[in-house]
Amino acid sequence: MPQERKNEEEEDIISTSIGEYGRWQLMLTFLLSLLNIPCTWHIFSPTFHARDMDTWCARPSQFADVDAELWRNYTQPTGYCSIIDTSYINVSSSGISILPGAVEVPCTNWEFGGDGDTIISEFSLLCDRKQLNNLAEMMFLGGVAIGGLASGVISDKYGRKKTLIASVLIQTFLGVSIAFAPWFEMYFILRAMLGFISVSVVFSGFVLSIEIVGGFWRTVAGISYLFPVSLSYVMISGIAYQIRDWRQLQLAISLPGILFSIYWWVIPESPRWLLAMGRHQEVMTILQRAAVMNKRELPLNLDKQLLPANTKIQTESVGIMDLFKTPKMRKITLLLFVIWFSVYLVYYGLVLNVGNIGGDLYVNSILSGLVEVPAIAISILFLLKCGRKWPLALTMKFAGIACLLTVPIPYIFSDVQWLITSSAMTGKFLISSSNAVMPVFTAELFPTTIRNIGVGASNVSAGMALMIVPYLWEMAMFHDCVPMAIVGVCGVIGGTCVLFLPETGNAPLKDTLGDEDTDNENTSSTVDLNRV
Repeated sequence: MPQERKNEEEEDIISTSIGEYGRWQLMLTFLLSLLNIPCTWHIFSPTFHARDMDTWCARPSQFADVDAELWRNYTQPTGYCSIIDTSYINVSSSGISILPGAVEVPCTNWEFGGDGDTIISEFSLLCDRKQLNNLAEMMFLGGVAIGGLASGVISDKYGRKKTLIASVLIQTFLGVSIAFAPWFEMYFILRAMLGFISVSVVFSGFVLSIEIVGGFWRTVAGISYLFPVSLSYVMISGIAYQIRDWRQLQLAISLPGILFSIYWWVIPESPRWLLAMGRHQEVMTILQRAAVMNKRELPLNLDKQLLPANTKIQTESVGIMDLFKTPKMRKITLLLFVIWFSVYLVYYGLVLNVGNIGGDLYVNSILSGLVEVPAIAISILFLLKCGRKWPLALTMKFAGIACLLTVPIPYIFSDVQWLITSSAMTGKFLISSSNAVMPVFTAELFPTTIRNIGVGASNVSAGMALMIVPYLWEMAMFHDCVPMAIVGVCGVIGGTCVLFLPETGNAPLKDTLGDEDTDNENTSSTVDLNRV
């Protein structure tokens, strides 16, 4: 086995030439990971755009001097969606009195307590318009699902760098535009477009990070790429605490995106993608610069070594159907669809469930980000020691089991809310690890020419899970345990599906679909020889 692994590593000409990980890779993977910061801000910003505010039906001009608390207590007995008809309201020096025969009418104008404006207060997303906010986020997540697939196709065809930089610039433009949206309909549309673009930034940066390192360092780079995600939750919570107006907050999290435009002159194209496309001279230029920074000597006749042994270079156009081109690729693709759906349903299902713990919004947001840091760090150790398949399978399965344990606990014990919460938090910790492992494993399973398409297509099923999650908890109308039971079963099913995937370990990344065919042929030959 050690000799076989050595032979596989020697086939990776990129890593052999400049090293699996050096100063060059460290600088690039760090810079690429920073792209997660504005993306996470945009994903999490609706939490503060639509934060809860003290709300009551507005006082007409003739009652403008009435104390707001007194007005609310006397005129809105059933909540701020309706108010006593003002013709039945009498205000005197002794206070407010309601005349006999008073009726309630729908409220059409509201007042809000607290600092700053939210999209709720500005666009009146209350009462019969309340669902519009949920619909807007559903469309944003729909944009994430579609954008992951579309950006994958574009990135695999035109390159990681061009797709990445273009997406960063468009993301900045859309983010700033949202801050000036005059109507909710415009906010709605721009958020959907932003979801489409933001996922392109994340996936293009992630795939590029994976492709510039080699060996077990792909694990470190892939998982470390996600560290800024958790820290971004903390950062935006602090920013939102200082900036309570949603438009100013949107500008504050969008304008820093302009700084990433300098990446055009800093970040190179993926040498693996260029090599798969047959652009060997460009690969040589990048490797020469990398070798200087890593203080390594390039192998002699490297330009000739970069030429493929097989003259059938895969430079033809690739598309979504290539994910189903061979039986092996079909199996991998379909299994990953189920796994991504399961991970996202469990992860975000638990986030919504344990997130409603009361207390200060900003403190809770900071804590929710901090608890994921150790889960991501531990994932690196697991992957280095145990590969990819078993850590992902076990964390998903045990996350599902932890969720399922919350179902019988109320029937076995009494007054053990702490036990239910502990079980749910254990599930969240485990699925956070799965969420970190899954992108790395997915990227390694697809060859370079369709890697972004594969990751993007898997994200479609994840997007479907995200759109379902807000409505999942409505299943509690049948029984309180139904939502957690569904989440738990999905975790177990997803973890089982992982066991049917091949281990990638420290094997070199495949470049083309032809490499997969070669693997199959080699496997067949080995079987035949064993039979002889």
